[in-house]
Amino acid sequence: MPSVFTWPVRVYYEDTDAGGIVFYANYLKFFERARTEWLRAAGIGQQDLIASDHAGFVVKSATIDYHSPARLDDEITLTLAVEKLGRASVQFAQKAYRGDVLLAEASVKVGCVDLASVRPRSLPGHVADKMRAA
Repeated sequence: MPSVFTWPVRVYYEDTDAGGIVFYANYLKFFERARTEWLRAAGIGQQDLIASDHAGFVVKSATIDYHSPARLDDEITLTLAVEKLGRASVQFAQKAYRGDVLLAEASVKVGCVDLASVRPRSLPGHVADKMRAA
């Protein structure tokens, strides 16, 4: 699974702090959007997953390093690569760039859960297959 998915995001006023710089926690929101769009591009509808498999995704862990600030109106490019696809989890490597400048990078582990019990469960086979193909 070496392919890298990219998704553009514009920095809006609501994304910035009093100094006009992207508020640090908003990178987690940006990375969430990229994962959602990656799923959509892979043909995995989260509403369909809920309806047919009673399953969903939750973030188990996230580590993030900040390198350079983004500011109002910047267009940033988010990247995502699957580092490891487990039986019930996916480990992502995610980065945010403004042009060639690395702004932030994160390692995010997402688990698949049964929505009724919110307990870990295996990825549905059709979902794991689409993730491997993405």
